[in-house]
Amino acid sequence: MKEIVINPITRLEGHGKITIFLNDKGDVENAYFQVPELRGFEKFCEGRRAEDLPIITTRICGVCPVAHHMASAKALDAAFNVEPTETAKKLRELEYVAYFIYDHILHFYFLGGPDFVVGPDAPPAKRNVLGVIEKAGLEIGKEVIKHRAYGQKITGMLGGRPTHPVSACVPGGIAKALSEEERREIETMVRSCVEFAKFSLKLFDDIVLKNADYVNLIKSEPYTLKTYYMGTVDKNNHVNFYDGKVRVVDPNGKEFVKFAPSEYLDTIEEHVEPWTYVKLPYLKKVGWNGFVDGVESGIYRVGPLGRLNAAEGMATPLANEEYKRMYKTLGGKPVHATLAFHWARLIELLYATERALELVTDPDITKKDIKNKPGKPGEGVGIVEAARGTLIHHYILDEKALAKKVNLIVATTHNAPGICMSIKNAATGLIRNGKVSDGILNMVEMAFRAYDPCFACATHFAVGEMPLEVEIYDSEKRLVKKLRR
Repeated sequence: MKEIVINPITRLEGHGKITIFLNDKGDVENAYFQVPELRGFEKFCEGRRAEDLPIITTRICGVCPVAHHMASAKALDAAFNVEPTETAKKLRELEYVAYFIYDHILHFYFLGGPDFVVGPDAPPAKRNVLGVIEKAGLEIGKEVIKHRAYGQKITGMLGGRPTHPVSACVPGGIAKALSEEERREIETMVRSCVEFAKFSLKLFDDIVLKNADYVNLIKSEPYTLKTYYMGTVDKNNHVNFYDGKVRVVDPNGKEFVKFAPSEYLDTIEEHVEPWTYVKLPYLKKVGWNGFVDGVESGIYRVGPLGRLNAAEGMATPLANEEYKRMYKTLGGKPVHATLAFHWARLIELLYATERALELVTDPDITKKDIKNKPGKPGEGVGIVEAARGTLIHHYILDEKALAKKVNLIVATTHNAPGICMSIKNAATGLIRNGKVSDGILNMVEMAFRAYDPCFACATHFAVGEMPLEVEIYDSEKRLVKKLRR
């Protein structure tokens, strides 16, 4: 049996590898997606002061620290039984959609987009943002950098820091009000971001959707996976990144469950496998039935496509028109095409800019009423939609407001079963008779890259000490000894 190893996999946050096993005919027998790194954030959050948690958890990831900051803040709101003021909520959400702006720009232009803009078969040295700039033009490259910087600048103005914010460390509010001068500056940047989001969708339309080969690739069997989908929605079942209930639909698009943050344990369970440090969540009421798709599988997916499939529309007008166009183009709801995550991500970018404009022009956004008084410490769950999908923070505090127990389920953990299946499907569909090229292996990587995975976030869990297993083989590849700690 031949073994193909892609290590490290590229254009993602964190570390991972793919191992593909071919049978004697040269076809794929099996494929494994493994995450070899492990970090212990949940354990070393225990015993820390509650107000430290929104700062500590941002260090899980340098790409999505704002998501952890806000999920942590909402968990503390619940734990201290306090509702933030309306102005505080709007300031938090404005900071949050600014994070979405810079994060979605990062993925499309730097990580996932190059596979389409320069082509999946392009030389590796070209499959990056420099290749995008070379093909699309230097001026477009400048606009990419400028608008990503706008998102980070807005986050810094509202959060105290552009990368590891500190503004929402106070249960029931936010640390700093917004001045009128700052509001005007943010409005100018946001208006520019709206236009850039529209441009990005047009670029996707010109390069991808007008290319029949790309559209066929998106719809092709190797990149199709029929799962459940999960995302946070508002009272109208429209996508909301910051607040609402979590909605799950089945592979046919029918609502399966809708739950409040405090009810997540009634819906989600986690499975483990010995070959990866990433846990594998599934829907409790369906059960874990292995790496299979369909209604009988408890596997679900989150993130841009998960959110759009779980919702009934976008809450802003331009994004909603793009939402309807995507489903019309791809054959109706739900869309099971993994590569459609890229299109959904750009629709969300447009929504984030439109929502930011609504918030920054709201008369209440500069009010000084930014904090309510917290109650006694207890237990709380906070859920937000990270750029990569649903993010859950669950804290239990003692009477001194110290963390007794911390549980985090991040977007890439939710998506881990789907990523494993997507990689195997892509490898099985693309590798035939042992014929493998760099372009084909990159197309296998495209199956995970669509999810914009963040493995630094996903492998944060440790119980006691790090589990370690060592296997010793002889020259005939026979297992002679196994050591486990």
